[in-house]
Amino acid sequence: MTTLLEQLLEEPTLLQTVATLFERLDTERELREQFRDEVQPDWSAEFINGRVVVRSPTLNRELRCNGRLRNLLDTFVTKNRLGHVVTGKFLCGFPRNDYEPDVAFYGPDKSATIDLDTGLFPVPDFICEVLSDSTEKRDRGIKFRDYEAHGVAEYWIIDPRSEVLEQYVITPDGYDLRLKSGTGESLSHAVPSFRIPIRSLFDVAENLRTLQNILG
Repeated sequence: MTTLLEQLLEEPTLLQTVATLFERLDTERELREQFRDEVQPDWSAEFINGRVVVRSPTLNRELRCNGRLRNLLDTFVTKNRLGHVVTGKFLCGFPRNDYEPDVAFYGPDKSATIDLDTGLFPVPDFICEVLSDSTEKRDRGIKFRDYEAHGVAEYWIIDPRSEVLEQYVITPDGYDLRLKSGTGESLSHAVPSFRIPIRSLFDVAENLRTLQNILG
């Protein structure tokens, strides 16, 4: 980012470039407001870089993986009163874009600011995306960069086909890959003391055992 800015500052066409950028951003803001006004509860869509992106139907493999994490995380967070877990059709408003993560977690401070009647949520403390053929490019691309740039403390990427979890934790230099594995355990950074066997995301019996352990 610093190198790009330095290059722009040296360009004789800097003023024209800035004017074009402001014009583009003004148009984006109008389109974003239109998207928010028109989006329906049964839609699965996001607003990314000025465009409405409709998500393809989710495959059973991805739904099951999503559901296993949701059950474990929501049960743990609710039992320990750590905040709030959100899944399903909801929008997270980032400075430029609106996303619909697969699973999001808000700690107590952010949870206290979320109105019960809202459908537009702030930037989460934790996000998980379950990869699919239609979403992988965005999940590893624009979403990764946006989550990183705007302080999502922890980002999980789950590949349900290869059955691998990637765990990224924010640092002053950006995301650090703390774990990439299909076995062993994952200890969350953003959700205090949330530790699960990675296989519990992919295996129903292991998921049930982990859920029982959480419930005590």
